[in-house]
Amino acid sequence: MLESLRPLLTRILNPIAKNFNINPNIITIISPFVAILAAYGFAKNSLILGMLAILASGFLDVMDGAVARLHGRSSKFGAFLDSTMDRFADAIIYIGIIFGGYCDWFTGVLAIHSAICVSYVRARAESQGVDCNVGIAERAVRMIILMIGALIGYYAGDIYFTYIIFILVGLSYFTVGQRVMHVWRRLQ
Repeated sequence: MLESLRPLLTRILNPIAKNFNINPNIITIISPFVAILAAYGFAKNSLILGMLAILASGFLDVMDGAVARLHGRSSKFGAFLDSTMDRFADAIIYIGIIFGGYCDWFTGVLAIHSAICVSYVRARAESQGVDCNVGIAERAVRMIILMIGALIGYYAGDIYFTYIIFILVGLSYFTVGQRVMHVWRRLQ
């Protein structure tokens, strides 16, 4: 869904990535630690800290790929590590949201489950040789919605952030369905 923004993002990130001549896996490993800061912010009822830390974590998440490409350090292990760290970051952010009381534990567990399932379906499809970069709520979209929800919750009231969590669960499971249907069509 955000694929159309890739050229703009590349023009912005490449000049920054040129100055980061380090192993991109180091950047990848730092990203979930910043997500822990987001979780801490949400757990302490600081929607702005949570939002800003998600933004910083997301920046690192795209920066590692830009550094890898620009410095010729792309690898299968790097892609694997990036995907794994993204799952850690997703889960820890939602755990912070649960601890902050923005949703009940069951909704929070569904949010974690649905986010992980979106990625799992894609990985499993690709292991079957099917490109599966489809669906309305890929990770970047979910993180953007979460940040916007935190901002709305900050200004309009916590309940609106809670509504965003419910919406994200629905969008994530809908994306799982889209991906399953996509794979079913390709493998029939």
